[in-house]
Amino acid sequence: MRLATLRTTEGTRAARREGDVYVLLDAPDVGALLRGADRAAEVGTVSVAEADYAPLVLDPARIVCVGLNYRSHIVEMGRDVPEHPTLFTKFASTLTGARDDLVIPAESEQVDWEAELAVVVGRPLRRADEDEALAAIAGYTVANDISMRDWQWRTGQWLPGKAFDATTPLGPELVTPEEVDHAADLEVTCEVDGVVRQRGRTSDLVFSPAAALAYVSRFTAWEPGDVLLTGTPGGVGAASGLRLLPGSVVTTAVEALGTCVNRCVTES
Repeated sequence: MRLATLRTTEGTRAARREGDVYVLLDAPDVGALLRGADRAAEVGTVSVAEADYAPLVLDPARIVCVGLNYRSHIVEMGRDVPEHPTLFTKFASTLTGARDDLVIPAESEQVDWEAELAVVVGRPLRRADEDEALAAIAGYTVANDISMRDWQWRTGQWLPGKAFDATTPLGPELVTPEEVDHAADLEVTCEVDGVVRQRGRTSDLVFSPAAALAYVSRFTAWEPGDVLLTGTPGGVGAASGLRLLPGSVVTTAVEALGTCVNRCVTES
């Protein structure tokens, strides 16, 4: 099954994909469906070609991100393979839609891309083992952790460079686990202006989605609609001196899950 959150004239609506059509549901987003509106009434349809994608989940209680989680990225950054997941968080305000413009903030001169597999939690999870964590995954989607490197590296804490508003595309669809074998070996790519800058596979992850969810559940309880970003493969701009500029187009794809296409624009 594939779910999305769409902007409509009546506000945002969760939607279920049926072929070339989205069936709109009486719930504001996919997160609301996962929190108990799973039998929401159908309230209309929108063609996939005309869909206006909002962030897949609008108000997650938690967005937890794993850094340095692909072996290829660890090598290019000159780091050692970590013993435990390297974690940071984001706010709900960082999320943006799969086709939305990305505003290059006036405060940063080192804006970078990070294509990622994202996980959406489907049931409460606390002090879980990996099997329990795997069973709690509602589905998988695409994200890009657009990063302001000059802010990220001001101190040893990464948060400022990861938490600018509306800088994390999330979507376009939630794909349920049975359709993609729990994303065990999917290709992850990022193109900038048509040039492939990142290409990796989820089989290169140091910590699997289930392992990362279980680890985090030891210190905080996951709730339905929460989001885990699992890390990025090698090829980030920071490793080669490249950066995003106004006019750049970032295309982020995860095999079988979908594509985010976001144009960078100047802040007005």
